Amino acid sequence: MIEVGALRALRSVAALGTLAKAADELGFTASAVSQQIKRLERQVGVPVLAPAGRGVVLTPAGQAVVDSAPEVFQALERCARAAQSVADGAPRGTLRVVAFSTGIRGLLAPALPALAASAPELRLDITEQDPDEALRSVDAGTADLALVHDADGLPAPLPPSMRRRAVHTDVGDVVLTGDHPLARLDRPLTGADLAGHAWVTSPPGTVCHQWFRRLFADAPEEPDVRHLVDDFATQLSLVAAGGVLALIPRLARPPLGEGLVTRPLRRQPKREVHAAWRRSADASPAIRAVLTALRPS
Repeated sequence: MIEVGALRALRSVAALGTLAKAADELGFTASAVSQQIKRLERQVGVPVLAPAGRGVVLTPAGQAVVDSAPEVFQALERCARAAQSVADGAPRGTLRVVAFSTGIRGLLAPALPALAASAPELRLDITEQDPDEALRSVDAGTADLALVHDADGLPAPLPPSMRRRAVHTDVGDVVLTGDHPLARLDRPLTGADLAGHAWVTSPPGTVCHQWFRRLFADAPEEPDVRHLVDDFATQLSLVAAGGVLALIPRLARPPLGEGLVTRPLRRQPKREVHAAWRRSADASPAIRAVLTALRPS
């Protein structure tokens, strides 16, 4: 009979391309993952991996095993959930949650006190991961629940084995000093209001930089970007020093220092935050408890 650990190891190797990367994801040594794959090959009777440059690829037999793996994992999880449902259905045990940094700070951390009061036997183990990695971790069974945000307005594609639920809509505001001329306006800011001002913004490739570029998509001139900084606390320090504005998502925004204010935008940049989990875990009392604590706001 195929061992579940060996099956999970092969699936991780298939997704990441090397034994070393799979070992890092699974928390094993590369030697241990290699031994699991060899046991799997003995159990199925044929090779499941073949060398490919510095990495490995699946053989046709290995691909067939990986294609069947989701059904195996879902069946095992249904068995576990069925056993749990025999009890009183109270959330208990450990739930492995993966989430992007500002989702942890802005959504998970504030929900923890109420969750501890309503589900005292439930423990959350939280790991920071980018959305793509988080979805892969849940799909592979190395995490139970993911918090992810969409990319440029498009939700990340989900494997058929998973489902999602919207838990939050994040928006961006302009941060500026209280004595800035724009701070005196008692209405949402427009693109025309923002023209001609200097900025600190997140580096290219980030969601926040995409938001920033969209603000000036119709502007006749390029915006005056003075600083590219990924850390939002550092952005605030540069705004406080005077001379620049910043566009910061509310989830990501640290407490404003003295002398700083925010102003909303007429065309607010938005991103949707979703919770994602395996369909086979629908009945999990632990996941239901966390989803309840993360009601859409």
